[in-house]
Amino acid sequence: MRTNTLTIIYGNLESNKKVDYGITEKFGKELATLLANKITAIASAFPAKAFVRDVTASVAGKTYTQRVAVIADQLHTHFPGTYPEALAVFMNILGPPNPNETGMFTHYYWILPIGKFVEKYGLEHFQLSMDAIAEITRRNTGEYAVRPYIRTYPEASLAILRKWATSDDFHLRRLASEGLRPKLPWAPKLDTFIQDPHPVFDILTLLKEDEIKFVKKSVANHLTDWLKVNREPAAALIRNWSASDNPHTQWIIRHATRKISL
Repeated sequence: MRTNTLTIIYGNLESNKKVDYGITEKFGKELATLLANKITAIASAFPAKAFVRDVTASVAGKTYTQRVAVIADQLHTHFPGTYPEALAVFMNILGPPNPNETGMFTHYYWILPIGKFVEKYGLEHFQLSMDAIAEITRRNTGEYAVRPYIRTYPEASLAILRKWATSDDFHLRRLASEGLRPKLPWAPKLDTFIQDPHPVFDILTLLKEDEIKFVKKSVANHLTDWLKVNREPAAALIRNWSASDNPHTQWIIRHATRKISL
């Protein structure tokens, strides 16, 4: 039986409880109307009625992830301008950064289609899109949007991710880890660095003493991914980190290995 409830299983976090969010249906007419109102306040030429109508018709029977993609596609279809012009408007409707360590379904879920828009339509505008991903992740998450850029521009992306890993903004530090995860939930496998994970490990090492739990969880879950996809280098990295007496590093190691023995 189809359900309109999005079920998130925190199997890779500290709890195995299921948490139900009645959010799937929000990714339809309600969210399209919200976006249209925000966009037309800045870009009056945006065809709000047609956008809401087409989103409403297109999301029927779709899952949450399909609905996010549908809304992104409709943004692309209806915006009367180029990708850079559309992105400038979208960045101006994001509002202030999120000061809390909260996930993508808490207060800023409506930004998810904008992230998908960048993911799908911005690859020809690398720096512009990466800057947008940084702004998106300060409110919601850029962990999905950044992955096509990592695949297409691995060296240039790594250079930016290294800068994010040393940012004063914990959202960007988290993204430096989360975006590179090889087995990120709800995302295709990122196999760019499977054979040689050391460029990724260099970035994780910049985060191994992070004091923010939001970041530490990401690094720990990231290490767990690597223990599944390329165990020996990951195990060697963890053994190396184990020599540290830093409490945050030790927390990351315990969390990463709580269900996996080395």
